[in-house]
Amino acid sequence: QVQLVESGGGLVQAGGSLRLSCAASGGTFSSYAMGWFRQAPGKEREFVAIINWSGGSTYYADSVKGRFTISRDNAKNTVYLQMNSLKPEDTAIYYCAADRDPWARINRQFYEYDYWGQGTQVTVSS
Repeated sequence: QVQLVESGGGLVQAGGSLRLSCAASGGTFSSYAMGWFRQAPGKEREFVAIINWSGGSTYYADSVKGRFTISRDNAKNTVYLQMNSLKPEDTAIYYCAADRDPWARINRQFYEYDYWGQGTQVTVSS
């Protein structure tokens, strides 16, 4: 059983940056691909990015490509989401998720992930 805890959310002005972190415990972190999702009020949970077990493969939603970067540090059991050039439409609760397939590359559906964090709020003001 893997426990995931996100941090780093907050309030930022449009054009600003934030870095989210997701700390994992209770499992072998490098055995999982890791993803980030987000959910805005009244909307469905939306895929943001995924990184495979080694960090050698990443994949992004078109809406964040070129602005967000996913990375991981297996020694620290942590996955990150660097968010630059933030827009008001990026406002959402951001969740990290673990996929038991360490080689997963383009899993974009929430049901493909096995473990979830509690989320961290990101608010971008205009």
